[in-house]
Order: sequence, then C-alpha cells, then structure tokens
Amino acid sequence: MTGIEATAVVFGFLCVWLTIRQNIWCWPAGLVQVVLYLFIFYQIKLYSDMLLHGIYVVMQLYGWYWWLHGSRERSALAVSRLQGGSRFAWPLLVIVASLLWGHLMATQTDAALPYADAFTTVASLVAQWLLARKKLESWLFWITVDLAAIAIYWHKDLYLTAGLYATFLVMAVFGLLAWHRSQRERQAVPQPA
Repeated sequence: MTGIEATAVVFGFLCVWLTIRQNIWCWPAGLVQVVLYLFIFYQIKLYSDMLLHGIYVVMQLYGWYWWLHGSRERSALAVSRLQGGSRFAWPLLVIVASLLWGHLMATQTDAALPYADAFTTVASLVAQWLLARKKLESWLFWITVDLAAIAIYWHKDLYLTAGLYATFLVMAVFGLLAWHRSQRERQAVPQPA
C-alpha cells in the first residue's frame, strides 16, 4: 500500500498548496487524492474515513464548479466569512454529529477508533463545504481535523499519511493567513457603484 499511499500524499500536498493560492487546479488534484484514499481506508477498516472520501469525490466536483461560477455574478468566488449564528452552528453541528456517528460506528461496525474517526469525518465534511464556499473559517476546521488525523494515522501505522497531515496542519495555518489577507485586501478595494 506504500506506493498508493505515497501517490495520495503527493496529490494531497498539491491540492492544499493550490488551495492556499486559490488556484482552481486544487480540485482535480484533490479528486485524485480522495479516490486513492477511499481504497486505502477500506483496506485498513477506517470506514468513516472511507465514506468521507466517497463524499469528497462529489464535493471536489461541487467545489470546482462553485469556485468557477459561485458568485452572485456567476463569476469566480471571493473569500468571505461566516456571518451571525452560523459561526456557532457549524461547530455545534460537528460536536453533535460526531457523537452520533461515532456511536453508530462503535455499535454497528468493527471500526477502529470510531469516535475519533467520526470526528475527523464530520469536521472534514464541514471544512470541505466551507472551503467550497470560500469561507475563511474553513481553515480553522481543517486545523482541528489535521491535529486529530495525525494521531489517528500514526496509531494505524500510516506514517506517510500522518506526516502528510502534519504538513497539512502547517499549510492550514498558512492558508488561514493567506485567505485572511486576501479577504482584507478585497474589502479595502472600493467597489464600483
């Protein structure tokens, strides 16, 4: 599995690097990565991660479309922030859904680390949804996912993948800073009347 894992790692790194730069090619690179990890997670019985990567296939296509045509003018999307109650609703959703999904995985499957795996699955789905919408806060969710994923993958002897998620953690911090700067610069530019 090392060859497949190494290929997935390369495409995962490329995906995040391109995402930080708001480059549309992040989506096809991510598509390759998620398909490879779908197979890997099936093999090692991380079923929530496997399901997550199956959903990611669809989300990669959605994000690709949304970044190209998602603004009100049907043009490229700009970075924005969550507003109002959604800043609290998304984290609450992650907590509740992680507990429910973790319980289901613990009682109905032979999943390894069902609650931790459920958390990374649910938080990743939220992060990916927010990323597809170019919400700045997506990076905060990715940071928490990366921290948990490093421990999970190290525990499951996926050392390359744990290393990838350690790299993702650093990249997520840079992504947060870069997108924050992008959003501030866009707000500083006077909008046409």
